[in-house]
Amino acid sequence: MTAPAVVRVRAVVSGRVQGVWYRESCRREAERLGVGGWVRNRPDGRVEIEAEGPRPAVDALLTWAGIGPPRAVVDRMAVDDRPPLGESRFRVA
Repeated sequence: MTAPAVVRVRAVVSGRVQGVWYRESCRREAERLGVGGWVRNRPDGRVEIEAEGPRPAVDALLTWAGIGPPRAVVDRMAVDDRPPLGESRFRVA
């Protein structure tokens, strides 16, 4: 059986996503799913995520990101594809 193809996406999440433990919760969820990449706050109040791994795991992280941790309120999320970089570890940038 062949391994699932590795994909990488960039997501920009809008809403109440800073100051609500979003980045650390995202890191934990990415680690649980085996997804590499990073998450960071943007100066404009949004959160940016780059995630890489098998499509089902990346899609699961995006589903989580559209909801976020309990205190977050996600209004919008824009997602686009990126070329994979070979990242296997996820970090808060």
